[in-house]
Amino acid sequence: MRIVPQPRSIAFHLIVAVLAVELASSVLVVVLSFGYERHADFRAFEILLHGRADSVMGAVQDAEDAGDNLMLDQGDLRLPPDDVYEVYDEQGRLLGRSSNWQGAGNGIRADPQDGYANLTVNNRRYKVIRIHGTRIVDPGASGGSKVRKVTVIYGAPTDHVWKAIRGAVEFYAAGSVLLLVVTGPLIAWLLHRGLLPLRQLAAMASEVTVDAWHFDPPASARETPELAPLTEALESVLRRLERSFLQQKTFVSDAAHELKTAVAVVKSSLQLLTMKRRTSVEYEAGLERCLADCLRLEEIVSKMLTLAREESSGATPGLAGATLLKACVWETISQLDTVAALHGVQVAFAEPDAKFRAAQIALPEEDCALLVSNLLLNALQHSASGSTVEIRLVREGRDEVLQIEDHGEGIDAESLPHVFDRFYRGDPSRTRNTGGTGLGLAICKAIAQKAGGSIAIASQRGQGTTVTVRLPVAEETAVGALVAPVELGRP
Repeated sequence: MRIVPQPRSIAFHLIVAVLAVELASSVLVVVLSFGYERHADFRAFEILLHGRADSVMGAVQDAEDAGDNLMLDQGDLRLPPDDVYEVYDEQGRLLGRSSNWQGAGNGIRADPQDGYANLTVNNRRYKVIRIHGTRIVDPGASGGSKVRKVTVIYGAPTDHVWKAIRGAVEFYAAGSVLLLVVTGPLIAWLLHRGLLPLRQLAAMASEVTVDAWHFDPPASARETPELAPLTEALESVLRRLERSFLQQKTFVSDAAHELKTAVAVVKSSLQLLTMKRRTSVEYEAGLERCLADCLRLEEIVSKMLTLAREESSGATPGLAGATLLKACVWETISQLDTVAALHGVQVAFAEPDAKFRAAQIALPEEDCALLVSNLLLNALQHSASGSTVEIRLVREGRDEVLQIEDHGEGIDAESLPHVFDRFYRGDPSRTRNTGGTGLGLAICKAIAQKAGGSIAIASQRGQGTTVTVRLPVAEETAVGALVAPVELGRP
């Protein structure tokens, strides 16, 4: 059976991390305190040993005998009962020793240098010091005074020193444990209080639904530097989601309306044919109307699928392919030459200047052709007979700018902001002959945005319309690589 790990909160991880740091700091403090106390206490202990050894050295006196020997006067010594000592002269004769010791051994006595050593005396750890000194014998004698060398070995148990060290370390350790016990709940409370704006932000975000898009983040989240970017990002994402959701909702509603109308027209045409017996000519005319309505229905579905494909692919300039825009314009003019002739409209493509270098735009050929053909066909359909549709292609920085200008009836100022909306048609009659599907400009906008560009329309009623498409260059190419232009429909 697979065990699913339980999620841990941010507060839990932060508390554990802070306590781990405190614990590591406490261990470090204890280790450092042990080293410091050991050094300080044993340094003081060594100074004490040296002072007591000097006291023993001071108790060495002239023995007042014929050989001018030395003696140790132990009567005036006031030393701890656990301490040990012994005194030797320069010939190695023992001058005196504490009653609780059998001696340090010849190895320590024979060392000519002062120093410290560790010994075990009566199963206890001792630290001993060895010092060398001199004594003057018969300073007032006629033959002159005599100098005698003396060695003192003095030791004391180290039990109380280690006890003091352990006491200090235990104090620091207890203080560290107490600090952890006190600061643990305090840290948990502070983190809980510090994360309150985040919980409030999450609570507000959880209230957003497909039916209620209102999102009002708390002031504490906006005023917190760490949460302010998250708050702004949530607001931006929710605004885009709301706009996208409403667009999809509107699209579905409009699509259902358009398809319902088209189906109703086909249905009514068929019902009309079945209401009474018709002649073959009437049946043929009715079936032709049904076929035309079915073709229009097919066109609506096809454009809906095209728009969905363009919008779902996202902005991926340079990844889907590249096309020479100038060649695409010439090819589209050639394909729509019969449409232009049918409407009695001429198409003029202004040649770019000599400095213009053709470049590829970040669009596949089929998308580029769809974009140009939709715009040119729209201009032809709304131009008066005998007028001219002008096409211009210029370079502005790293963009190629395509302009298509007609001199038709133009667009009302009230309709202009909505021309790129799905299923929007400026013709209020919404007839099958003039209304179209209302998806052509929406598809053009989706194609331009997918290439990383933009599209805009400027128009005045009765004076014509100008469409400006700005597309980023994908790759520079030589003019000679262009397909030879087909000059059709030119004035």
